[in-house]
Amino acid sequence: MTENMDPRPLYRRAVAQTETIVAAVTPDQFGLPTPCPEYDVRALLAHVTGGLTRTALVGEGDPDALARPAVAEGVPDEGWPDAYRTATGRAIAAWADDAKLDTLFEVPWGKVPGRFVIAGYIQEILAHGWDLAKATGQPTEGDPELALWSLATAKRILPPDIRGTEGVPFGHVVDVAPDATPYTQLAAWLGRQP
Repeated sequence: MTENMDPRPLYRRAVAQTETIVAAVTPDQFGLPTPCPEYDVRALLAHVTGGLTRTALVGEGDPDALARPAVAEGVPDEGWPDAYRTATGRAIAAWADDAKLDTLFEVPWGKVPGRFVIAGYIQEILAHGWDLAKATGQPTEGDPELALWSLATAKRILPPDIRGTEGVPFGHVVDVAPDATPYTQLAAWLGRQP
């Protein structure tokens, strides 16, 4: 990511791609394990939807955005696609103002300009979309441009030597073939077993 890039178009594409995965999850899959050991499918849906809400809260300037858990609660079994779409709309609207791209925001990875906040949330939504797809037997490869962009960003901000340290929620890089697909490479860089 360049210092002056506007990542919002990529963010919109990433959340749309993950929306199709969320929409295909069925209630009988809610108890399945995911590549994130702390989440089954239902808990990961709650985390992904809650993460979108947190993205909105940060963009709206809510001073308590990080104090709230990034978890959607009270969503009925058939309500996840609607909850996801509602949270997505709020997140996109919260970041519509161009001035926010250079405004500093406090997020779990530090105080950074808005464009880097959005870049981090692109990585999160793509990674967790992959997690949901993998857990529910859906195709794990999506838009390769999104994965390659997110992988390049992740390699800049998540070097291998910080893995396993306090506050870094990613496992060690998993070795994959150099010609592995883009989402396999991204998942492996983020410590997932493709």
